[in-house]
Amino acid sequence: MPDAAEAVDLTRRSPTQDEMACAAEAATALTRVRAVDGVPAIQGEDGEAVRLVPAVADLVINLLGGVAAGKAVTLVPAGAMLTTGQAADILNVSRPHLSKLLRDGEIPFIPVGSHRRVMHTDLMAYKNRRDAARNAVLDELARLGQEYDAS
Repeated sequence: MPDAAEAVDLTRRSPTQDEMACAAEAATALTRVRAVDGVPAIQGEDGEAVRLVPAVADLVINLLGGVAAGKAVTLVPAGAMLTTGQAADILNVSRPHLSKLLRDGEIPFIPVGSHRRVMHTDLMAYKNRRDAARNAVLDELARLGQEYDAS
């Protein structure tokens, strides 16, 4: 049985059906409140309303939307430097494969002692390039399939 930290760690596992349903309900509620007055509020420990500025509300709604969609979710601060393990997890590849990408110059890295760190922005730029290339190949396959079916 997982310990308490693993039980709530949605960076390493997909959410349960109950967690997805709760996240969807919370995202819907925040979105409705946001649509009505623009600034949702939650109740603080002292019972006073704590207002969520629009940028924070959007962030929370997007986070809840990811959980509601059944995705493992990680928040990464802008400008963060990631370990190779964290970067591999984000790309959903093995650490040895990520190391090959770093060695081949596909993703820039910063040496820190005997370790390597990857800037989050560089990692996401690679991921966007990789995903765009994959989508282009899938589109071409779909086009070829339609041509074949038409003949």
